[in-house]
Amino acid sequence: RRERHRTMTGTRTVIPREIEAMRRALELAASPGVPLDPNPRVGCVLLSPDGEVVGEGFHHGAGTPHAEVEALRVAGDAARGATAVVTLEPCDHTGRTGPCSRALLDAGVARVVHAQSDPNPVAAGGAARLAAAGVEVVGGVLAAQAEALNPHWTFSVTHGRPFVLWKSASTLDGRVAAADGTSRWITSAASRAEVHDLRASVDAVVVGLGTVLEDDPHLAVRRDGAVLPREQQPLRVVVGRRDVPEGARVLDGAAETLQIRVHDPEAVLAELHRREVRSVLLEGGPTLVAAFVRAGLVDAVRWYVAPALLGAGPSALGDAGMSTIAEALRLSVVDVVRVGDDVRIDARAIRAHEEE
Repeated sequence: RRERHRTMTGTRTVIPREIEAMRRALELAASPGVPLDPNPRVGCVLLSPDGEVVGEGFHHGAGTPHAEVEALRVAGDAARGATAVVTLEPCDHTGRTGPCSRALLDAGVARVVHAQSDPNPVAAGGAARLAAAGVEVVGGVLAAQAEALNPHWTFSVTHGRPFVLWKSASTLDGRVAAADGTSRWITSAASRAEVHDLRASVDAVVVGLGTVLEDDPHLAVRRDGAVLPREQQPLRVVVGRRDVPEGARVLDGAAETLQIRVHDPEAVLAELHRREVRSVLLEGGPTLVAAFVRAGLVDAVRWYVAPALLGAGPSALGDAGMSTIAEALRLSVVDVVRVGDDVRIDARAIRAHEEE
C-alpha cells in the first residue's frame, strides 16, 4: 500500500519497501547497548534504485559516526542514486562529527525518507539543504515510532532543559517517614529494585543537601546487591549551598557527584542542560520537590504506595504555593501496577494549556 507524505516540495508517495526499510531502521536505532543519552538513537537503511538494501548503520553514541555515515560506509559506491531511509532528519551542523546532509550529498544519494524532523535548532536544516541541492526529501514516515525512541532527548532539545521525573514512596496515608524520622523501608524489596532500574534509565539523580544530611543516601545503581560500574551510573547531583560532609556516601567513587550551590530549580536544570543531561530523577525531600513543583518543573511522577499507615510524619510534598484546590498540580495517570504488595502509579503533569 502506498502512502502520501509531505515533502519539502509538495506531496510524494512512499512505497511499501521504504516503510519496511524504516521499520528496519527503527530496529537498528534501538540496538542493545546504545546509550539513551545525550545523543538521539538513530538508524539508517540505504536502498538501491531497485529496492535492495545496500547499507545499514546506526549511531553508537556521542562522538561516534552518525547512522547515515555508517550506512554510507557499508554501501560504498552503491550509495550513488540510492534512497536513504533514516529515523531522524539528517543533521546539518558540525559538532564532534560532520553534517550528515553533506555526507549524503557527497555520496550521491538521490532520495531521503526520514521519520522525525530534528527538533534541535542547532542541528536542524538538513532536509532543507538536501532539497535545495535537488534531492527528493520525504518526512514524517513512522514519525511517532521514531519520537518514542528518544523521548527525553526530544523533550530536552525542544524545551531547553532536562525532563524531570519525580519519584516518591509513601504509606497509604501519604507519609514518607515516621514521626521519629525513620523511613527504611516503607516499600517492598521489589519496589526498591525497580527504583534502581529507574535510576539506570536517567542521566542524573537529584537530591537536596537536607536529604544527604538526614539519610546519607548512596544514590548509585545496584543490581543483585552489586553496584554497577561507574560508567553505567547516572550523575549524582546534590542541591544546596553548604558543603557536603566528608565521608558522605554520595562522595564515594561509585559514580560522579556534582554539587550545585543554588536553591533555584531553574538554575539547577540550566546547569544540567549545559552538561547535556537530558533526563533527571528527582528524589529529593519535601522542600526541594516543592520548589520544583512551584516552578512548574515536574513533568512526570512515579509514586510507590505501600499498604501501611503511620498517621504522623512528613509528607512527600512541602509547601508548593498552592492554597486552593484550583491551584493543584493535576496529573494524568499513565499506568497503575502492583509491585509486590505495593502499588506503583505512573502519571504525567497536566499543564494549564492542556486542560479543557
